[in-house]
Amino acid sequence: MNWGGLLLVMILLSSLVPGLIIFALPEKSNRPRTFLNLGGAFLKLLLILVMIIGIYQGRQFAVRWQLLPGLELALNSDPLAALFSTLSTVLWLLTTIYAVGYLEQSPNRRQFFGYFSICVTVTVGIALAGNLITFFLFYELLTLTTYPLVTHRGTREALAAGRVYLAYTLSGGAVLLVAVAWLQVLAGPVAFGGPPAAAAVPATHELQLIVIFFLFIAGLGVKAALVPLHGWLPRAMVAPAPVSALLHAVAVVKAGVFGIIRIVHDVYGVPFAAGLNLLLPLAILASLSIIYGSLCALREDDLKKRLAYSTVSQLSYIILGVSVAGPLAAMGGLVHLVHQGLMKITLFFCAGNLAETLGVHRISEMRGIARRMPLTMAAFSVGALGMIGFPPMAGFVSKWYLGMGALEADKMWVVAILAVSTVLNAAYFLPILIQAWFKPQESTWSEQGTTARLETHWMLLVPPLVTAFLVVAVGLLANAQISPLAWVKLIIGLEYGP
Repeated sequence: MNWGGLLLVMILLSSLVPGLIIFALPEKSNRPRTFLNLGGAFLKLLLILVMIIGIYQGRQFAVRWQLLPGLELALNSDPLAALFSTLSTVLWLLTTIYAVGYLEQSPNRRQFFGYFSICVTVTVGIALAGNLITFFLFYELLTLTTYPLVTHRGTREALAAGRVYLAYTLSGGAVLLVAVAWLQVLAGPVAFGGPPAAAAVPATHELQLIVIFFLFIAGLGVKAALVPLHGWLPRAMVAPAPVSALLHAVAVVKAGVFGIIRIVHDVYGVPFAAGLNLLLPLAILASLSIIYGSLCALREDDLKKRLAYSTVSQLSYIILGVSVAGPLAAMGGLVHLVHQGLMKITLFFCAGNLAETLGVHRISEMRGIARRMPLTMAAFSVGALGMIGFPPMAGFVSKWYLGMGALEADKMWVVAILAVSTVLNAAYFLPILIQAWFKPQESTWSEQGTTARLETHWMLLVPPLVTAFLVVAVGLLANAQISPLAWVKLIIGLEYGP
């Protein structure tokens, strides 16, 4: 194993080892557990930065382990893997800080933080997977490692949500396994980063490749929350706020979307997929999910459920961008992978602050709440305006490239979908902001988490302020040499050419 392969292994071990040690610590070992969590998060971020610098310099990072003839595990760091792994690592660090403050007095912290660390290990493993078999292995491990987080509270409602979560994700995993095995039979071992494996299959198997593609979409669409496979996501909102943030911005839903990107770009290739007429049905499905998720969000008074249905809608922007089959739209979709993560994690952090500090869970309880928690609501406002697409927020950049890509591909119906969805985004976010900032207070809040100097615990306040700052920064500095958009342009250049 060369040093490049060792670096990839160390990236995974930097959170796996702390997670395993945490399981062995006594429940009351708060300081050692916090040190392990934060130390592992900072170390992983440092190693990811080393990898990114190496990719910029043209270095290759890869490692393989032969299990059986024709069956191997592989890790590889192409620019797409670097994008997703960097997003996961940065947001995991902030979520770890938030979770330490949020769960300060909660039971079962050892179990929570142990699975929490292993969960990010698996998520980064999905990003760094060098072939389809390795991707599938990590993808299914993600289901098993997130289940204890979803059911962490141990209530009847949490356990019921966990059963629904398992039913959906394991069913999706079974469909995905069929697709993986079937394609392996036709194409042999399927590696990422080289010529698309499906495109090399003889034309006599074209019908089978079409069926396999939609099996992939069905299997991955569960975690990607594509309608009608999204039913588990709103129910999972019974989980603690750090878990909701993890599910919606970092781990589960992003793993599904990332998988669809891999299938379109690496397994089939955009030209081959377009030649089989696979991308138009995918674009239509994504468009329906965008509109349906927004309409469902409109009718929800529970804040976290409104945000959950917003996730259903926003994730499909990424899939829509990939399926329009043009470089500009693909840029908009891929950069939204990052931008949606920053905006959505900001919103869930803020929702957690309202619930933990004041006991506020419903939008109807938020009249005048910005006067009591101005910093939290300022961060929430940035995230919400970004989701709507106000310039210069991150969401504006995503929607701009999606719209320009739709025009480039002469797909005016996609522009119409973007316009309608933006109006719906405004319809379910702006009333929250108006109520919080401009309406008189009517509720008496519990003040359960108030501190003497700050509106809430500093570990709950710093992460949403940082992510809100990033939402503005990546929008204002979108054309900077080091930005998510600049990295996405590198990815698109490899796919479509300069």
